Amino acid sequence: MKSENSKIRLVALDMDGTLLDSYKRKPEDFIPWVLAHPGIRTVIASGRQYAALLRDFDEIRDHLTFIAENGGLVFAHDEMIYCDEMAFDDIRKCLRLAEQRPEVVPVLCGAKSAYVREVPADVLREIDIYYERRAIVDDLEACAKQDRIVKIALYFKGHDAEGKFSLFADEGKRAKAVLSGADWIDVANRETSKGMALKAIQQSYGISKDECMAFGDYLNDMTLLLNSGESYCMANGHPDLKAAAKYIADSNDEDGVMKILRTFGTDMK
Repeated sequence: MKSENSKIRLVALDMDGTLLDSYKRKPEDFIPWVLAHPGIRTVIASGRQYAALLRDFDEIRDHLTFIAENGGLVFAHDEMIYCDEMAFDDIRKCLRLAEQRPEVVPVLCGAKSAYVREVPADVLREIDIYYERRAIVDDLEACAKQDRIVKIALYFKGHDAEGKFSLFADEGKRAKAVLSGADWIDVANRETSKGMALKAIQQSYGISKDECMAFGDYLNDMTLLLNSGESYCMANGHPDLKAAAKYIADSNDEDGVMKILRTFGTDMK
């Protein structure tokens, strides 16, 4: 279904399962689309690290705004314009809970870097997809005192994150867990979300909710869609997100995002 797009001033896009296909490839005409529509603020909204996002979009980095770490950080023109830092006590509680579960690999996500203990090579390869800048360390709690930590990403090998979600669902008054993929649970401040980060961008640039369009596929995209007037869940998306979205786009392997973006006229230049 085509939405009315003449009023859109901001387009927010999740990465994995949304803009990227199953082979982690960007649509060939996405970068040309961004360059052809400078009047639209294009926002990459991801659970990935900022450094990893720059790796994928370095050639147009100055044409994009980045929501990284599921809303914990926002960058524009290499400047951090928003940071939702976690309290040390909440970080320590989550890490100690993860230590009791040998199937869980915690990744501490900070403004400077990501931090992980020594892990098998296949697990490290999966982590490196999302964390371009990371360090292998012995003491994660010590790292938490040396960086601004915005998220703890919990990796579950074998696509069992949803089945283990209840173990981390109660993180207290300040922190919460969110299911961010088949293999991942993210723990962050209770108010941290892509939607809250989007609100910060909207306020910074004087853009209203009705002037925003958003695309997502998983539950960590829920607030992003709810804070956008025009919201799309991908056909491959989670059923709960489909129920909340205004529209359903074709899947990420069927060029779903670009089929919508191509409907934007050249008058938006």
